[in-house]
Amino acid sequence: MESLCFHDGNITDLINKRSLHVRHMHSSLLERMALERELEGHQGCVNAIAWNSKGSLLISGSDDTRMNIWSYSSRKLLHSIETGHTANIFCTKFVPETSDELVVSGAGDAEVRLFHLSHLKGRGAEDSGLTPSALFQCHTRRVKKIAVEVGNPHVVWSASEDGTVRQHDLREGASCPPAGSSRQECRNILLDLRCGAKKSLTDPPKQLFALKSCDISSTRPHLLLVGGSDAFARLYDRRMLPPLSSSQKKLPPPPCVSYFCPMHLSDRGRSSMHLTHVAFSPNGEEVLLSYSGEHVYLMDVNPAHGGSMPYTSGDVTNLMNFAPLLNGIELQSSVSGIFVNGSSSKRIPVTKPEKCKKLIQMAMKTLKEDSNFYYGIEACNEVLEGCRDDIGPFLTLECLCTRAAILLKRKWKNDAHMAIRDCHRARKLNSSSFRPLLLIADALSQLGKHKEALEFAIGAQPLAPSDSEVSLKVESIKDHIAAAEADKANKANGGESRSDPRAGRVLSLSDILYRSDANSDASQDGPRSEREDSDDDEELELAFETSISGDEGRDVDPDILHGSLNLRIHRRGDSTGETGRANGASGLPTSSQKEKAAYKPEAVIDMKQRYVGHCNVGTDIKQASFLGERGEYIACGSDDGRWFIWEKQTGRLIKMLHGDEAVVNCVQCHPYDCVVATSGIDSTIKIWTPSASVPSLVAGGAAGPETSNVLDAMESNQRRLCRTREAVLPFEFLERFRMHEFTEGSLHPFECTQS
Repeated sequence: MESLCFHDGNITDLINKRSLHVRHMHSSLLERMALERELEGHQGCVNAIAWNSKGSLLISGSDDTRMNIWSYSSRKLLHSIETGHTANIFCTKFVPETSDELVVSGAGDAEVRLFHLSHLKGRGAEDSGLTPSALFQCHTRRVKKIAVEVGNPHVVWSASEDGTVRQHDLREGASCPPAGSSRQECRNILLDLRCGAKKSLTDPPKQLFALKSCDISSTRPHLLLVGGSDAFARLYDRRMLPPLSSSQKKLPPPPCVSYFCPMHLSDRGRSSMHLTHVAFSPNGEEVLLSYSGEHVYLMDVNPAHGGSMPYTSGDVTNLMNFAPLLNGIELQSSVSGIFVNGSSSKRIPVTKPEKCKKLIQMAMKTLKEDSNFYYGIEACNEVLEGCRDDIGPFLTLECLCTRAAILLKRKWKNDAHMAIRDCHRARKLNSSSFRPLLLIADALSQLGKHKEALEFAIGAQPLAPSDSEVSLKVESIKDHIAAAEADKANKANGGESRSDPRAGRVLSLSDILYRSDANSDASQDGPRSEREDSDDDEELELAFETSISGDEGRDVDPDILHGSLNLRIHRRGDSTGETGRANGASGLPTSSQKEKAAYKPEAVIDMKQRYVGHCNVGTDIKQASFLGERGEYIACGSDDGRWFIWEKQTGRLIKMLHGDEAVVNCVQCHPYDCVVATSGIDSTIKIWTPSASVPSLVAGGAAGPETSNVLDAMESNQRRLCRTREAVLPFEFLERFRMHEFTEGSLHPFECTQS
């Protein structure tokens, strides 16, 4: 396959642009990335790594409860600090503007500890006894992320699974809570999201929002980005937040500046999908979101200046329903006059459109041959993202439809949703083309939305009255709907569904607690409540009563499940399950229904780029990071022990490297050099530099030479993503319950989690 061009030019361009103070990451350097050194010094998984502002030091935190300080120049361990934490360290940072003297850590014991490295002067690397300069014990659950503000040596922020972001002012005291008071009395809560999680875009925020990540913009430090146990990242302006509060009373979540979520993930109902990492770009204009059970997505902070757009709940509905009008504007009946011979009216070098045509031909060849789908999509990405200013509507339309068709054949997670997006863009370019409508019908059929698919297929008939493909598509969808209705009627009459793999067998506890997403494109990509061919009447519901909240009125050990649990299991529609609802008045609207009806969902900023190939299901600390001083590239770890580098603009995979025997969680780029540090389940930290003699797409690490096939690896990761199970019980309950180990010989309904 012909190699694709790169947007950062060649190495000569890099040399011409260099200066004394600015060093640029370059694709030719990334292609030569290889393992240079493994840093040994921890005895457990390394869950956190961070550079200091100058890049001269690296700090790491581990399951062994130690913080290690490493020299960048010598690649040697300078200090190994016994922190006193009693659980895994999840986050570590250098405090800015302290000459790298102050470091801070957060851990699974719900504590934040501050250390003064000057107390280690004159000691050896193994002389690790160090008393914390400050100890903050006001959180009630695991502390997953520490944030610091550039230029501010006095304040650090901590985000915890207890649903709060707390502000620790180092000038006000060395401990929290003060002696003789409880943690509920600490008035240091900057952001109270204990009632802030949303099941979907249309649901009001009312559930525990277990925070997993936060970040402060380096260019506008008043902006705070948080992500956690639902699909929505939130952007707050700290200047607009209410005064610091205590946890004695739960407050409604404060309004945020923006919500971020890909549109196709905004209405997933009970899905257990959640964010594991959020990050600002170096210039603060973009945000990066990494999802558990999902992909990595890029958004604009200010949609007016970028490629991502805000949307509402109405837009989500409209995307799945046929209409001759889009956004109330009549579609163009013709594209004549907009382009001539496949190019726009402005003067464009001939080489650009010609190369784009070749790339589209390559993509169409993969579609025709029914193979190499990944490369066909990469070719289309290059045209649509890398050359979008140099091609006209005709080539754009052709490329959008081609990419959509390939996505529908590849069937990776959410490919059907991406195809729908492409087709709606194509419809805006030319309303007289029937191809986008047929492709949307195919995508909706994959999502189990057969009635909506039929509307689009019928809408294509007037545009191509003599085309047999359109007629066949309409009849095929009608047959599928008829078969689904017959199957549903058979089950209503006491028969067993042919499509229900659970029919005729006893459900296990694991089946009850989780719903598998393994065998259905519809369950991977569509909200279950919206699937016309699903049988919601046969789903199990679990009602439970428990007293595990424990955040008010008394101190609670975050690792102990308090109270009792009472599970009531029944099928939907069962009269025994309905008697207790709405005070016994069946059919009357409940208070939650009234609340949902009164709630007006906020606008949400949509994605502008997606990065695929990795797998993120095993840990909830997996990072996605910007590489390069200008953030030109995106990197993320994976559950297969690899880490991936993509070109930010096009989403093209640049490099795949083997970085761990099990899972890579952390990827941190050096602030100035073309050097990357990674860590994960292994007890070592890997340092990667452009030291390979030959550029390549795949690189071995500790595991050995380049023997992995990149497509095999990515497809294996996609299969694993699609095997994730959706939790039926609420997230806040599972988070508490999964911390407890069962005695030997007892049931093990929950998978072991490494974070």
